[in-house]
Amino acid sequence: MPIRVKSELPAREILERENIFVMDEHRAVHQDIRPIQIAILNLMPLKEETELQLLRSLSNTPLQVDITFVKVSSHEAKNTSTSHLNQFYVTFDEIKDRRFDGMIITGAPVEMMEFEEVDYWNELTEIMAWTEKKVTSTIYLCWAAQAGLYFHYGLKKRLLDKKMFGLFWHRVLNRKIPLVRGFDDIFLAPHSRHTEVPMEDIRKCSELTVLAESDEAGLFLAMADGGRKIFVMGHPEYDRVTLDGEYKRDLSKGLPIEIPKNYYVDDDPTTKPNLMWRSHANNLYTNWLNYYVYQVTPYDLMGTPDFTRI
Repeated sequence: MPIRVKSELPAREILERENIFVMDEHRAVHQDIRPIQIAILNLMPLKEETELQLLRSLSNTPLQVDITFVKVSSHEAKNTSTSHLNQFYVTFDEIKDRRFDGMIITGAPVEMMEFEEVDYWNELTEIMAWTEKKVTSTIYLCWAAQAGLYFHYGLKKRLLDKKMFGLFWHRVLNRKIPLVRGFDDIFLAPHSRHTEVPMEDIRKCSELTVLAESDEAGLFLAMADGGRKIFVMGHPEYDRVTLDGEYKRDLSKGLPIEIPKNYYVDDDPTTKPNLMWRSHANNLYTNWLNYYVYQVTPYDLMGTPDFTRI
């Protein structure tokens, strides 16, 4: 799939080395098609790393996707240069009058805080409310999934006894739903979090349909409103060494951390981790773009249904 990003975005060169077709603005304007408009609200501290991971995950469909990176204005990023943010990101105020085919809201390392204690919580709630009117389908990742379940349905998170960390086995439910089309019966996916939304609370919420869960890690994938809201409790976008980096980072800080489960060969942190979740991650994003974004929105984005009237 041609991904349309700004020509100078650092992730572009890496993607091209991986034989992923990345299109710049000049070539895109000469294509006689309407690109799918996707906004990514990037709340992760290492924004360039997350950009690369998500762009890689969105690259497996013939659709042309136009990416807009969004930042919150009520929080100062400390791990990404101001020049990078100014060049490649827009604020919510700059896009709130636009419509988007899809949106991805990433996780954030603030799960130990109450939602209302997060400095950009009010801005995030405004964005989540806005998606119901201006975005055809929104994916909430990890902490954002917990935030979305809390904001939309009042479901509270709880602290785990220890960090859910590593690769965990999940089973597919509701196989006829297109979002899990092509998934194996059981599959591995990364988790890295200290909190969860209890499965018993999720099952009690009649508006939610659980599509994949784990006996050990709980919820992985759920949807609501016919796919207009999609909640992913793990990190399918993680690359091969992301968990390795998190493990060694926490170890160096003297934080309590266990070896990520099912990740290293023979649980040996000196070995190269096997990449065992990429195909399902790609399937998830491809299904989302095809069945819940592209197949739903019209050629003229301004003709997108007014969801406030539905």
